[in-house]
Amino acid sequence: MTPTAVIEIGRSALELTLMLSAPLFIAALVTGLVISIFQAATQINESTLSFVPKLIAIFITLIFAGPWMITMMTDYMRRLYESIPGIIG
Repeated sequence: MTPTAVIEIGRSALELTLMLSAPLFIAALVTGLVISIFQAATQINESTLSFVPKLIAIFITLIFAGPWMITMMTDYMRRLYESIPGIIG
């Protein structure tokens, strides 16, 4: 196994991680921004007011993006397992 192969596997794993986490991070970011604007406008400073909607938004995003995320992970693992003979030998 060459150092180039190890770096390529690590790079593709990091790319997959960023792609899978992006929808959840974006949902949390947008929800947090909306709640922060609401808190600034109403001067309500309650920590659970920002936590619970973010949790709900992430859960809803996970419901809709979950099948895509599982497909991406499964495809990556399948490609990784299929490349084992080429990497070793």
